[in-house]
Amino acid sequence: MTAITRRVMLTAGAALAMPAIGRAATPTELSFYFPVAVGGPITKIIDGYAAAFQQENPDIAVKPVYAGTYQDTLTKAQTALKAGAGPDMALLLSTDAFSLIDDDLVVPFDTLSESPADRAWLDSFYPAFLKNGQIGGHVWGVPFQRSTIVLYWNKEAFSAAGLDPDQAPADWTAHMAAAERLTRRNGSDVSQWGVQIPATGFGYWLFQALATEAGASLANADGTATDFAAPGCQEALRYWLDLGAKGVHPPGVVDWGTTPRDFLERKVAMIWTTTGNLSNIRSNAKFPFGVGMLPAGKRRGSPTGGGNFYLFKAAQPAQRLAALRFLRWISSPERAAQWGIETGYVATRPDAWTTPVMQAYVGGFPAAAVARDQLEYAVPELSTHDNQRVTQTLNDALQAALTGRKPPEVALNEAQDAATRLLRPFRL
Repeated sequence: MTAITRRVMLTAGAALAMPAIGRAATPTELSFYFPVAVGGPITKIIDGYAAAFQQENPDIAVKPVYAGTYQDTLTKAQTALKAGAGPDMALLLSTDAFSLIDDDLVVPFDTLSESPADRAWLDSFYPAFLKNGQIGGHVWGVPFQRSTIVLYWNKEAFSAAGLDPDQAPADWTAHMAAAERLTRRNGSDVSQWGVQIPATGFGYWLFQALATEAGASLANADGTATDFAAPGCQEALRYWLDLGAKGVHPPGVVDWGTTPRDFLERKVAMIWTTTGNLSNIRSNAKFPFGVGMLPAGKRRGSPTGGGNFYLFKAAQPAQRLAALRFLRWISSPERAAQWGIETGYVATRPDAWTTPVMQAYVGGFPAAAVARDQLEYAVPELSTHDNQRVTQTLNDALQAALTGRKPPEVALNEAQDAATRLLRPFRL
């Protein structure tokens, strides 16, 4: 019997003993942490959802607590939980699942969902968004703030360069050729780069898109082994470096946070970034823009990204049941559609896309459906045991290669060796 199985059995026993939430005079308090350094008016939207839910469910008082980045939120939750004062839930990266399980902090949702309606709810999400949270035969994370990487392009810049403004480059060759035509120089000064692929913060995520397109897989499904130095990974990194070598991509490392602003300021004609930037770009772009799937190498592909809701083991029985009611409410088709429209993140279940409000939205703004359609080619985001340290080895390697401090083959081989050492205890 594995450690995860033992934990699940204990948790399931606790769940069976849970009392139902009654219409008590004093509401059951439900707290959750939520990251806000992700762009858009997130706090206002979540506060509105919490107020609307409490109006419909007066026996539950929902208290969102806002943190900074996903990493800040994880650290804050872990610290609070160890001190015995943690939240009942948190929205954390889908890739944090292995680490949360290893730290014995979370409860699998399928052990709490006993009714046919609860089981149908867990089955209602896109399979691509569920995969990162499906571990050991259980569902540990509920998809909410989810994304894929997409290509944004400036249609005016395409027209000026003699390119079809309504067509994204379909493959790597066309992508490179378009970037060459879109780059504008005056001697050694560049007024407009052809393309930017950011490498800070989530460099491994952007690299995983390139590696997937080159036919590589970064890790196994058990989260116990990586393959950072595979031939497809080498090919992916060489292509990224070639963009810089040909002078169509800024030299060195491009910043994640400034990439959307560079696009809006016309400093770059194409960017690779999350679909979570869609509402921001739509609201602030002073030019027509397009949104497309990432260009194909050997295949199309993008890793999924973003956050899942996790339920902490420290939550009391009443809070656990309250959490289920709140999560079923906030992830309903109507709310999932509303969240996607307001933020640009992908509505996480197919029936959200058939709601009248979403159909009207997509009818007037077809670009909103690109990330959904790309799910056909999506892979789970890189996730392993000891995930933060493992991904950091890859991030460090990518930055070393992109800045010219190390040859790409050396950098990726060193990252693989480091990841192998970190994951060795989990293969025993």
